[in-house]
Amino acid sequence: MRMDDERESRNVDDRRASSGRSGGGMPSMGTMMMLWPIVKPLLRSKFGMLIVGVGAAAYFMGYNPLALVGMGGVSSAPVDKVKDEKQAVFIKKVLASTEDIWKQKLRGYKEPIMVLYRGSTRSGCGHASAQMGPFYCPADQKVYLDLGFFDELASRHNAPGDFAQAYVLAHEIGHHIQNMQGTLAKVQKAKQSWGGSSTKANALQVKVELQADCYAGVWAYYAHKQFDILEPGDIEEALRAASSIGDDTLQKQAGGAVRPDGFTHGSSKQRVEWFRRGIKNGDIRQCNTFQ
Repeated sequence: MRMDDERESRNVDDRRASSGRSGGGMPSMGTMMMLWPIVKPLLRSKFGMLIVGVGAAAYFMGYNPLALVGMGGVSSAPVDKVKDEKQAVFIKKVLASTEDIWKQKLRGYKEPIMVLYRGSTRSGCGHASAQMGPFYCPADQKVYLDLGFFDELASRHNAPGDFAQAYVLAHEIGHHIQNMQGTLAKVQKAKQSWGGSSTKANALQVKVELQADCYAGVWAYYAHKQFDILEPGDIEEALRAASSIGDDTLQKQAGGAVRPDGFTHGSSKQRVEWFRRGIKNGDIRQCNTFQ
């Protein structure tokens, strides 16, 4: 992927030096309450109550209690600073490319902020950790990205390559577009109206994710047309990444059976198909997954 001569985006909140250390990003109280099913049994014994007490004290003293049980998101692996900085520069250039393209294609496009961190940090949507992978938070209109995810994408998901990384960011920017268009708010309202129907909610979330894949393809189409960024094999890298993080593939890797009713991002075939649809001719009208 040719990005050497492209500019870097300034819409970056770089927290790599401060996140994921000494408790780093604190989980929100809402996140802590989600752990109630784990905490409740501990209250039945003195030792368990001691653990809860230590965790509570740590939380209010500014330390991340999830780190005590291995959920803090802090990576113990040493960071190659040269490689890390090279990746940061690259992804900043990709972000700048998305800004240039979407400002041309969408009237009133508002540029999001990309938060780079290591291990864990705070987001407008609560606690952010490396285990969560990249995500977009509509509450603060920021994309959260731990650069270590790209190492996992290459080693665990067999999807190396710089364009695979670019696809990941372009997908999250797709969610920002959905937020601007009001799609995310409508989806959330529909989910709430269904109450406890997780099957319906999952099916609707799949449509959201596949549309973001299509938007990523639209960006790639115009970015190559305007900046000549693609090299041989780049598109295959993105398709491999899309396929490797399909719900069916991830379920198989986890050792379980494929359960379509549990899909939240779409199958490998679907993700590839919708990215292809976007990159084919750059027609955003072809990205309506809700029809």
